[in-house]
Amino acid sequence: MGQHVSRTDFEYTELEQIHAVRRREILKKHPEVKTLFGPDPMLGVWVVLIVLFQVASLFFVYHMHWVPFLLMSYCVGGTLNHSLTLAIHEIGHNLVFGHRYPLANRIVGMIANLPIGLPMSVTFRIYHIGHHKDQGVPEIDTDIPTRLEAKLFCTTFGKIIWMMLQPFFYAFRPLAVHPRIFTPMELVNIIVQLTFNAAVIYYFDFRTFLYLIGGSVMAMGLHPLAGHFIAEHYMFNKGQETYSYYGPFNWVSFNSGYHNEHHDFPYVAFSRLPKLRAMLPEYYDTLPRHESWMKVLYDFITDPAIGPYARVVREKHLKSLAERQRAADAAVSSSDVETRTPHRHVGPGDGDIDPCNGDISTSNGCITTHNGDIGRNKDSCIPEDDFKKHHSDNLQVNNIDGSSHDEHEKPDPIETSVHSREACRESSLLTRRTVPTLKV
Repeated sequence: MGQHVSRTDFEYTELEQIHAVRRREILKKHPEVKTLFGPDPMLGVWVVLIVLFQVASLFFVYHMHWVPFLLMSYCVGGTLNHSLTLAIHEIGHNLVFGHRYPLANRIVGMIANLPIGLPMSVTFRIYHIGHHKDQGVPEIDTDIPTRLEAKLFCTTFGKIIWMMLQPFFYAFRPLAVHPRIFTPMELVNIIVQLTFNAAVIYYFDFRTFLYLIGGSVMAMGLHPLAGHFIAEHYMFNKGQETYSYYGPFNWVSFNSGYHNEHHDFPYVAFSRLPKLRAMLPEYYDTLPRHESWMKVLYDFITDPAIGPYARVVREKHLKSLAERQRAADAAVSSSDVETRTPHRHVGPGDGDIDPCNGDISTSNGCITTHNGDIGRNKDSCIPEDDFKKHHSDNLQVNNIDGSSHDEHEKPDPIETSVHSREACRESSLLTRRTVPTLKV
């Protein structure tokens, strides 16, 4: 079974995540980084080309024997499908058409999803934003392994099995630890994906369909590209939460190796992340980084000091958030005050998000809070000056990438940020309990 992992618990911290701190500092000292903000439509072009290649390849693998079939699935089909999952990651940040066209981004995400076989593009986006906004908070940052995983896969052999099962843990862990209301957009994603799967089986055969979905499973397990799963946030240096990688695998992973840069500024498209690093060498060239994703996999499996527990978590923040959540739910349930919104709603209203993850916008001197996270889905308006009087210390109406809203690039609600999740809970309570219905 191999050596037993020496870590028996996560690495706890009470510090704010470094990406928010560094983002504020960089924006203050280097406001010119804002010139890198924005989408890159070429991402959509690459997605379409890869999907077309994958579909065309089905005509060749259809007649292959099993050995070359499996090799092709692992080396070519699986690699490209893994690349598409990383394109879906970019698309989840609306980096094809920008925040102003959320539906167009979701459509491109579903196209990228087709060869992968499992419907995941919409659901991934919902949970991934929590990974950015609450990095290291268990049950909200669903990238963190569960304690059950850490206890079951605690040997060298166990870590090999855990790596092979990574696609299943990434698919089902969020649904187990942080279940959410199923959204219509997720249903559309499922219908589109199942239709494509059925078409592949009908026009080719089930074996050809296995080429696609089998490649996805293999390439997200023990595969060189899968090294990024471990490289990004597993703690190889004590206290260091995020690591970048600048090697050649970035060519087929949409620069996902530039992970510190991405977490600092999520609205910088993949094609501009190298420019961001070059612009700020004093910040990024001095950070610990990985030189090889394959070495990361080897070290993770063989080093007894590293295992599923090698993650930095913020448990106290989780407890505080859970307490505030319960208080907010109880208060809303007991409140009989109806509020209305006599103003224009700002933002695209994507409909496939958790609105209370920072969905706060301004319009006509009002602050709008969208309280869908506590099950009501009602907007409330309160004068902006009054709102800031109550929340001036803990509220920032900014995108999580540090950019401010403007009328030309309407903010996607899920990308907007409050300084803490508690501010959102408090704003919903304040709005519902103290603001009377306004007459127009």
